[in-house]
Amino acid sequence: MNTRGYDEKTIEIAKEVVENYIRSNYEDVKKVEFIEDYSHPMGGVMIRGTVNDGAGFSADMDMENLEVVSLGEKSGFPQRKEECKEKSCD
Repeated sequence: MNTRGYDEKTIEIAKEVVENYIRSNYEDVKKVEFIEDYSHPMGGVMIRGTVNDGAGFSADMDMENLEVVSLGEKSGFPQRKEECKEKSCD
């Protein structure tokens, strides 16, 4: 168990959900890597990592439904796909 009480299998599933979300909604995603820090200032789980060797992100997760609530993008993050700008793509 990690510090938030989620087992490693659940964290791995959450990382898969985040990676699928990024690949479905953003252009030219070649590589997604994760940082092993899942802390969230308000409780819950925040999945952090980088895309394409350097553009950082943090994904706020709804762990009950295993879905991305919001995604914070840092400098250099890929552009959102046109068809996914108004409504997230699956």
